[in-house]
Amino acid sequence: MTDDALPPGSAGAGGGRPRRPLYLDAAGLEARGGSFDPVEEAHAAHESAAILVHRGRASTDPQLTARLVALAEEVGLDTLAHLWAARPPRSLPGALWRLYVLREWVRRDPAGASREYAAGMRYAAVSHVVAGAAEPPGPQELCTLLDAVLQGVFDGDLAVALDRAAAFCRVVSAGRASTSEGEVAAARAADLLGTAEDLSAAAGAWRRDQLA
Repeated sequence: MTDDALPPGSAGAGGGRPRRPLYLDAAGLEARGGSFDPVEEAHAAHESAAILVHRGRASTDPQLTARLVALAEEVGLDTLAHLWAARPPRSLPGALWRLYVLREWVRRDPAGASREYAAGMRYAAVSHVVAGAAEPPGPQELCTLLDAVLQGVFDGDLAVALDRAAAFCRVVSAGRASTSEGEVAAARAADLLGTAEDLSAAAGAWRRDQLA
């Protein structure tokens, strides 16, 4: 999934216990994904995702959690794309990439996100409950929701966070399908529904200690 593929435009350790320190700066993340060897690049992507999640979940520092939630703002979404975007969607780096892209979309277009979300609530009521958006789901409420989802990756139940993100995608997909016409809109709604399925599958894999 790329940034453009999303809206508008568009229980376990999860891969073992990392032994290296966490890099939160752009240079450190780039260094882990800067190889031209596909095997090394894949290893760097999975290793960095495991380190990030482990460090966040091992910490009780709310400032660190806040930095991790806002990681795309600190290092740039392009850096995360270079490192994680090519990984399978049902892997830890693939799932993290999708969470950060969702958050970035809502931050860039909160009004559009809230409009599509509100339109989808009547068609995906159960998913709305699972997502946990405040009502009415205005622009600020959805920004808060996506921050809470990512926060849950680092200080809550990661599987629940993925399920909430999947539910959010289902509501927005339903809203887009109900309010937009044309093949492009239909494709974007379908793409978002596919993202929901991938996130749900990743949640299940985490519960089985198989998400890496």
